[in-house]
Amino acid sequence: MKSPARARALPRSVRLAATVGVLVSALMLGACAAEPAEAGSPSAMPSSTASAEPTPTPTPEAPPMAVQPLRGTQVPAETITGPALAAKIDNHVVARPQVGLEHTDIVFEELVEGGLTRYVALWFSDVPAEIGPVRSIRPMDPDIVSPFGGLIAYSGGQQRFVDMMLNTPVHNAIHGGADDRFMYRTRSKASPHNVLVKAQELRAAYADVPPPAQQFAYSQRPQTASAAAYGSAANGFDLFFSAKESRSWRWDAGSGRYLRSQNGGPDMDSAGGQLAATNVVALSVSIDWAYGDIPKTVMVGNGPAWVATGGKVIQVTWTKASADAPIQLTNQYGKPVYLAPGNTWVELVPNARGGSIAVV
Repeated sequence: MKSPARARALPRSVRLAATVGVLVSALMLGACAAEPAEAGSPSAMPSSTASAEPTPTPTPEAPPMAVQPLRGTQVPAETITGPALAAKIDNHVVARPQVGLEHTDIVFEELVEGGLTRYVALWFSDVPAEIGPVRSIRPMDPDIVSPFGGLIAYSGGQQRFVDMMLNTPVHNAIHGGADDRFMYRTRSKASPHNVLVKAQELRAAYADVPPPAQQFAYSQRPQTASAAAYGSAANGFDLFFSAKESRSWRWDAGSGRYLRSQNGGPDMDSAGGQLAATNVVALSVSIDWAYGDIPKTVMVGNGPAWVATGGKVIQVTWTKASADAPIQLTNQYGKPVYLAPGNTWVELVPNARGGSIAVV
């Protein structure tokens, strides 16, 4: 052990270093004492963390709705795009069952030569892959189709009638023409009743063509349609387009629709079901015989009509002001007649030469 005298005899620099070392050691011990206890030690205090409030999931806004222009149903507005597709559809016995008629929004049945009928059918809300068979155009077709705009597919026709159709606001897709790639002859039917149209592909090729304008007034619910609300109870219609061509529509309460028959037998679709409609509109029309044996249904004008909806029938007036104007249906007070949301068949029944409309 060193004596105090010897300690004092140490050099000044050594004594300063020793003093600094003592001070550093003291500071380190103080720092260690100030550190919090380890989490596992008895003296550790549990830390409290505030739990986050749950973030509510925002409710998505419903898409804006609009009236489907050819069917009257409520659909998202964004789905109303692209053109209506019309087609001149064969109704010869060997053309049946036709392809795609069960998907139509509106069908017009018209008299053609020989007392037979053909259809001008329109698709917009439910366009199938194929439709047909298509046949040639007739002189009343431009007046029927013009209000819809869009496209019309057909197999040709007399040049004077084709020229009339070309002189409309409707794109003409003619078999053998520029849109022939969308048509072909099926082997399942005999020529000339076998030209089918690739409907979805044709419509997609002209997707920039605007959608059709609304043609008829529609109620929001079937029960508030004019015929259903104010009409007389009836089973439907018996119609004659000529002495040998009869049509009938009968109300089927189970399906809430009218079932169609031709010449006494059920009129079947390509899917194996009976053709049906939510609304059946029977127009009494005049026939212009200026084209010889080819009848022209007079579409610009007015006359009596009957509307069947929901198991009831109401008599109305039809008016078409011009070739481009839609058909207006009004009641006895001149007010619009409302159809039920759903598909519609329009029967253009001649008012002479064996044509007749009977409410049954």
